[in-house]
Amino acid sequence: MSKQALIVVDIQNDYFPGGRWPLSGVDAAADNAARIIAAARSAGDLVVYIRHEFTRDDAPFFSPGSEGAHLHPKVQNLPDEQVILKHHVNSFLETNLATVLERHAIEDLVIVGSMSHLCIDAITRAAADLGYKATVIHDACASCDLEFNGLTVPAAHVHAAFMSALGFGYARVVSTEQFLA
Repeated sequence: MSKQALIVVDIQNDYFPGGRWPLSGVDAAADNAARIIAAARSAGDLVVYIRHEFTRDDAPFFSPGSEGAHLHPKVQNLPDEQVILKHHVNSFLETNLATVLERHAIEDLVIVGSMSHLCIDAITRAAADLGYKATVIHDACASCDLEFNGLTVPAAHVHAAFMSALGFGYARVVSTEQFLA
């Protein structure tokens, strides 16, 4: 039995063009995530999907029960693949993710999804704190422009800064091609 699991974080409709919070490069990231999912399935690895919903109807995106909160068709789970609902940035917080991973004796996590600067950062840091060995597939993650103190930070710079920080102290950060090689 494999000790590795793929965690597919928040690849949901609202992050795509036409959604309520579109991300930069989300289509290419989802295409790469789909390749990683196919490889994990082929290897017999556990694949776990994380789906975020806010708890209030007036949320900026991922409103409860909305079409925008559904998993995107590019990365749809199979019937036997678990989808964990979360209400916080950290996928471990108030969910059964740790229990699922423990039940399968998982030691290594491969992480893909959105947003690089929030949920990917949070799950990766939490995973490291919990003793998991983490790998983030950087080109299977997406982000958006951010604003700080009157300065707009382009999505590519946001993504690069967070991947750099994660790679410095929390995870191995590689491309889809490097991971699949």
